Amino acid sequence: MSKNKGKILVSTVLTSSVLLSGCGLFGTETQKKIDPPKSVTIKDDKTSQQTTGKEAGKEAQANTVKTELYLVDKDGYVVPQTMDLPKTNSVAKQALEYLVMNGPVTDQLPNDFRAVLPEDTELSVNIDKEGVATVDFSKEFKNYQAEDEMKILQSVTWTLTQFDNVKTVKLKMNGHDLTEMPVNGTPISDHLSRATGINYDTADVTDITNTKPVTVYYIGGEEGSYYYVPVTRRVSNNEKDNYVAVVNELIKGPSEKSPLVSEFMSDVKLLEAPKYEDGKVTLNFNENIFGSFKEKEISQHLLDALVLSLTEQEGVDKVAVQVNGKADIKNDNGKKLTEPVSRPEKVNTGSF
Repeated sequence: MSKNKGKILVSTVLTSSVLLSGCGLFGTETQKKIDPPKSVTIKDDKTSQQTTGKEAGKEAQANTVKTELYLVDKDGYVVPQTMDLPKTNSVAKQALEYLVMNGPVTDQLPNDFRAVLPEDTELSVNIDKEGVATVDFSKEFKNYQAEDEMKILQSVTWTLTQFDNVKTVKLKMNGHDLTEMPVNGTPISDHLSRATGINYDTADVTDITNTKPVTVYYIGGEEGSYYYVPVTRRVSNNEKDNYVAVVNELIKGPSEKSPLVSEFMSDVKLLEAPKYEDGKVTLNFNENIFGSFKEKEISQHLLDALVLSLTEQEGVDKVAVQVNGKADIKNDNGKKLTEPVSRPEKVNTGSF
């Protein structure tokens, strides 16, 4: 079996409603049965309850904002999970506060996920006009395990850079600049950014000095709770086209020892060089990209991973897919892909 571990996914992978819409949150309500007054019909009572429920739902939604929190899963990967947080004027500060262990995120943590910042850590965030977010942690910040050092750096950086006004991140502790992490001494750049990478995978790299990083999205989790995981791979400097490099890493799939999977099969190929114009990348694949040759369908999970990966490249906003030069294709939900696909507003929301 190839490194991408084949097409083993049969359940819903979590992505944003910007790609497809639907509801993934269900609740139950227990009501005490009573005899309604003669002047009130059961039908009217139910209608009133439904209206009240909808209004309450809208009110709750109006008081929250969807925010990506980069948490750690059971396999040690730093993974975005989109949660509804209370509306605030300090969204960046609040997002980091929800990364604190035993903090406000505790009751919302998905199964097998944990927060990364040490318990009782306090912090402030200042964002300047140049897009530099300076985070000042309290002394409790140093109370973490050495093996979490890189995870903390990646979680803080990627959580903050989801916001449009944050380009880079700078860290302080008790008002003093941090040039290295306090426990294991990992050097800290003055300008941490997504270019620094996340969930590094260098398993197949022999000469790292002759390589450059690209970040691609594979699939983690298990049946019933799949999610997308960003992974930074090293590719040869000889590959001048980063779009080709991204596609090749998706086809190659995660390393053999990784629990992650990819829906790209090893015989998928680009038939020509990608074309870039006005934020759009157009890719022309052979027929092996079809999840179903009979129906000529492309897996939505594969499309999601492709779009998430390519839009990590600077200047790419959307992706157009062709097969043998034709754009008349559809996903495995039967939806025609008549328009380029944009990056989801948020990742791993818990619903399509």
